[in-house]
Amino acid sequence: MGSSPNASAVTGAFSYTGAYIARALLERNEQVITLSRRPDPGHPLSARVRFARLQFEDADALAAALKGAHTLYNTYWIRFPRRGVTFSSAVANIRVLLRAAARAEVRRIVHISVSNPAEDSALDYFRHKALAERAVAESGLSFAVVRPTLIFGREDILLHNIAWSLRRFPLWTIPGDGRYRIQPVAAEDVARLALEVAAGDEGLTIDAAGTETLPFEALVRLIARAVGSRARLVHAPPAVARALANLVATTHRDIMLTRQELTGLQQELLVSHHRPRGRVSFTAWVAQHGHQLGARYVSERARNWSTAPR
Repeated sequence: MGSSPNASAVTGAFSYTGAYIARALLERNEQVITLSRRPDPGHPLSARVRFARLQFEDADALAAALKGAHTLYNTYWIRFPRRGVTFSSAVANIRVLLRAAARAEVRRIVHISVSNPAEDSALDYFRHKALAERAVAESGLSFAVVRPTLIFGREDILLHNIAWSLRRFPLWTIPGDGRYRIQPVAAEDVARLALEVAAGDEGLTIDAAGTETLPFEALVRLIARAVGSRARLVHAPPAVARALANLVATTHRDIMLTRQELTGLQQELLVSHHRPRGRVSFTAWVAQHGHQLGARYVSERARNWSTAPR
């Protein structure tokens, strides 16, 4: 059964960025179908969107689910390889999705990527993000690529877990000198930009970056003040700081920070070289939501790798 001709399709509407895009579409009175790994009856959007399984092994089912949708917003990606899913297979999965969209005669693809991807990057994450962008550009479909920096929002993983550990431990280790910069962008800004570029026909690529660029240590101190943390911030070699963070995460059978993510931070790959398109102030957002930040640990594996309905 296909989608309504007035529908948009969003991968991962029960996850993070996809949920913000789906909500923005619903606010415009659009019908939304989500292609997601599994249903989530407890999610606030569950009753408002139509579910179809994101099953890359069944291209026919993907094409049938997309039939009639005018736009596909693709947020599918992986933070780190697991259970045989690698960055290379993630790119291959995106190619399957693109072919299904072409068969379904989807008018436009809006692909959510990352800031500063490069096919010659030494970091697999950023190199394969660039290869995914190439797949989108070579699909023959009308496309737009949105490249966010670090996305912050109520459901964010990294910033919430920084806050969670700042609330609970007397020491917090900053990798290296902490002077490398980061430019967070609000999830609602990313969703707004995704909908804006969906309206055109030309192939284009834009950065989605926030209004503020902060040294990483300043970002951590900002979060610490917002949550009332008394933790002492100390500097440690990056490998040591990452190992300690992941040691804490093992109590939740999770990974808090990967080597590639930390290296990307230190190389300032989450800083845009273009004018900021975001509107929401990170400083103001943290001050407003400090009472909620880090109230509980947010598990990447539970959110995106569990096969059980939530």
